[in-house]
Amino acid sequence: MASLRRIQKELSDLNTRPIEGLSIDPDEGNMLIWRCTLKASSDSPYKGGTFHFTLTLPDNFPFKAPTVAFTTKIYHPGINEEGHICVPVLRDQWKPAVTLSSVLAIIQEKVNNPSPDDPFEPEIAALMKTDYARFQATAKEWTKKYASA
Repeated sequence: MASLRRIQKELSDLNTRPIEGLSIDPDEGNMLIWRCTLKASSDSPYKGGTFHFTLTLPDNFPFKAPTVAFTTKIYHPGINEEGHICVPVLRDQWKPAVTLSSVLAIIQEKVNNPSPDDPFEPEIAALMKTDYARFQATAKEWTKKYASA
């Protein structure tokens, strides 16, 4: 299975060159499911938070994009209540040449640097634009409540 070889190579690359603040734990019984943990950067509204998400690879990877679902609640304009993240590379900009390392780096960047543009949660995006201090306070509160050890 060509997709399995590609997945193993990408996993090997990630083990050789890990992304700081991100850990990956592939399911032993199913290499298509990766449990990932992201530690928010110190300059992020989510500082001090540890967020868990599942990256699920389709059977026809790399011809179809993986899906991502956060299992840790996060107050973020680009992540909805179901934990789905809004990033173009997982939607209309997917190409078979995209590496999982770059996908994970994009997810990390999106979490650490929330943007009100192209939101999954319009209310959070609107608050971010109109009252950033309140957005930041709520993000910190949720991080403390849901993403702290």
